[in-house]
Amino acid sequence: MSQQPISLPAKLINGGIAGIVGVTCVFPIDLAKTRLQNQRPGQQVYKSMVDCLVKTVRSEGYFGMYRGAAVNLTLVTPEKAIKLAANDFFRHHLSKDGKGLTVLREMLAGCGAGMCQVVITTPMEMLKIQLQDAGRLAAHRKPGVTCSAKLLAPNPMLTRSYNVAAAPRPVSATQIARELLHTHGIQGLYRGLGATIMRDVPFSVVYFPLFANLNRLGKPSPEQPAPFYWAFLSGALAGSTAAVAVNPCDVVKTRLQSLSKAANEETYNGVVDCIRKIMRKEGPSAFLKGAGCRALVIAPLFGIAQVMYFLGVGEYILENSPLRLMSA
Repeated sequence: MSQQPISLPAKLINGGIAGIVGVTCVFPIDLAKTRLQNQRPGQQVYKSMVDCLVKTVRSEGYFGMYRGAAVNLTLVTPEKAIKLAANDFFRHHLSKDGKGLTVLREMLAGCGAGMCQVVITTPMEMLKIQLQDAGRLAAHRKPGVTCSAKLLAPNPMLTRSYNVAAAPRPVSATQIARELLHTHGIQGLYRGLGATIMRDVPFSVVYFPLFANLNRLGKPSPEQPAPFYWAFLSGALAGSTAAVAVNPCDVVKTRLQSLSKAANEETYNGVVDCIRKIMRKEGPSAFLKGAGCRALVIAPLFGIAQVMYFLGVGEYILENSPLRLMSA
């Protein structure tokens, strides 16, 4: 990565480009992850990631794999920028006289970054999951089969648009957000906040120190940056490791944020209740559902992000932007 300080606008651009490129490439895998995590025993629609993607294309078309992608593409720029900028901010203030950070201080910086990013991550995930899981719910629909009143009762705002008991109709993230805001206010978009913090804070605690130390191994000398391919590999390896480590929290978050339920699917009253019911009815292995998919999603996302930093793409765009040229 570049040794020169990176401005906040440059970080925004770097994070945005990395997020957009990464989301475009791996979003179908993320969709498969969400659908696999939401499956219950005895109600499996998909056998594996590949089976999920094949069935999605057959039943929903190619663009069915990109349900919810617009939400990610819109919010991934501020989300990545906040995460990376916050980590740099905390690392700077935790460093002593410009010296290197201890692993503990690196973990504290990552913790701070994770806490900051949930402001954007929680509503982004909330809206994305509803759109991603719609195809799985549609596969459960059979003539004469509807959800019980018990399952529908907690979510009355869903019945008009995308609840499984209603006739299937296309919906957008805007419609879902409007329904949630009208019914529950701003807290409706932050359902599952606790589980999101449980996932994103440990992720950042693992990812940032691991990346920093892996990337340091590739430096020819302390003064020189590691090669760009090493930055990519370090980001990918650190990202996939952190993703698998916090996958149980991601499963809990996905279940809590899934408002629509298929017939006979369990409902949850918070993080503890969700963990208890999953453990009792599905066993410990349920917490690893979608772990492989999540690793495949996160690895290129963070590898690309670190390469953007290394190449200084954000700085180049800023230096050659029309506004900068006109002011020169």
